[in-house]
Order: sequence, then structure tokens, then C-alpha cells
Amino acid sequence: MIPDVHRKSADRAVEEAPRPSSILCEMRAFAEFSTVGVSATMAAYVAPLGPPRPVLVLPGFVSGDSATLALRLFLRSIGHRPHGWGLGLNVGASHHLAEGVDRSLRNLYHEYGEPIDIVGWSAGGILGRLLASHRSEMVRQVISLGSPINMASNQTNIGQLQKIFARFFLEPPRRFDLDRVPVPSTTVWTRSDGVVPGLACRQTIRHEAEVVQVRGSHVGLGANGSVFYLIADRLALPRGDWHPFDPPDRLRRLYPTIENERTGPAEGLLPAGPFRPKDI
Repeated sequence: MIPDVHRKSADRAVEEAPRPSSILCEMRAFAEFSTVGVSATMAAYVAPLGPPRPVLVLPGFVSGDSATLALRLFLRSIGHRPHGWGLGLNVGASHHLAEGVDRSLRNLYHEYGEPIDIVGWSAGGILGRLLASHRSEMVRQVISLGSPINMASNQTNIGQLQKIFARFFLEPPRRFDLDRVPVPSTTVWTRSDGVVPGLACRQTIRHEAEVVQVRGSHVGLGANGSVFYLIADRLALPRGDWHPFDPPDRLRRLYPTIENERTGPAEGLLPAGPFRPKDI
């Protein structure tokens, strides 16, 4: 029997853990996607350009390559070589998807003969960081968009959806902790995220590991002009010459806490044990 004091302590910890914003915040995604053409054009006009980079783009939970089409078209328009993952819907942690995305990365690495940049949206960012951890020699950098890299699975607004569709979608690990990866990394988060807690999408700031806040919804991150510009800026970095994101003055208002994120530790990360592949 669990003593009442421990039960109350556990209940309090759950209540005080970071939570997503209201799911209603995601309504702004309709506006973000309806104006993605304009946003992408403007981002392409001001984005820094670098040599063409092969990029593996990983979709979020219960979405596929169609969800990342706008982002991939933008990357292609500025000269990069984006690739979808080609595995259908992202239905969560599974050996099938793990093997498939690992195969995609290896194929691209051998095709181009150089490390691959990875952009992962939401759950795709978790897969991207796992890839970077296990195939660091094949990954140049990983950029995660609204990816809950350090959280418990009951801290999202999709938990009920997972229960309803338990027959079709696999149960996620109870806790994620992917704070450290052995390659340069950027974690992107939004305070108005209505799907996962924004604070759980932030890694600890250290050498070659940064945090960038943007304005917008979780679902709209793949159609967000400020995200497009950020990704273009990161892809333009020469290999071996990484430095934190530093937008020009005219764009700084798009990144609300850029100064704090560059100079201080990321606050609000949840304590958690290591995420192991066998937990899948």
C-alpha cells in the first residue's frame, strides 16, 4: 500500500508538470497554412544561402510526407536537396519505422557521400535525435520543431487520441529524455503550443546546442515563415563553423526570447531517465 504522503506528492508532481497551452491555440494553424505561400516567398527572399545540402525531413505523429511538403518545397526553392522519409504515416515508436528511417538515412549518406542534415517536426524530431545519437557520423546537424524531447507521455493533448486509437497506434514510451545528442542541434519551440508543453521541447543550452522560440502553433510549425528562415540559416552554416542563431535586427521580433535563449540555461526541462531504444 502506498502511503498517503507519497501519493499526494506524486499527484502534486503531475499537476505541477508543464502542460500544453489550450488546444484552441492550434486554430491559428489554419491561417498559417493558408498563407504559407507568402511566408515561404518572403523567407526565401531574405534567407542566407549556402551550398546545396541534402536534408532528411521527418513528419510528426499521425502525419506523413504530405505534411512536410511546404517545408520541402521551400528548401528546394533555395537550392537544397530535401527528402521525405517515404514511410507513410508516423504512427509512433515502432521497429518498422526505426528500421525504415535508419535505412533512409544510410541511403542518403551513401548517395551524397557526406553527412545529412535532419529536420524533424514534433515526433519526427524525436526520431531525428535518436538517429543522430546512433549514426552521428552520418548526421551533420539535427533541427527539431516542437519535439517533446524531455517529457512524460501524459503531458500532451494527444494522449486521449492515442487511447481511442490504441488498436491502430502504438503506445509511446512513458518518458522521453533526449536532451543531449552528439551533433550540432537546434530545438525550436513555441509558447502557444497546444499539443505538447513548449518547455519540454527545449534542450539544455551548451556548445553546439541551442534553443530558439518562435511565434505560432504546433501544427503550423511546418508552414511558419520564421521557422523557414531559421532552418535556412542553420543549413547555410559551413561544416565545422557552427555558431548560435543570430537573426538580423529587422527579424528579431519573430524570435521572442532570442537573447535569453542564447546566453542562459534552458529552464523548465523535466528530470527524466535516459530514453533507450529498448523502451520502444
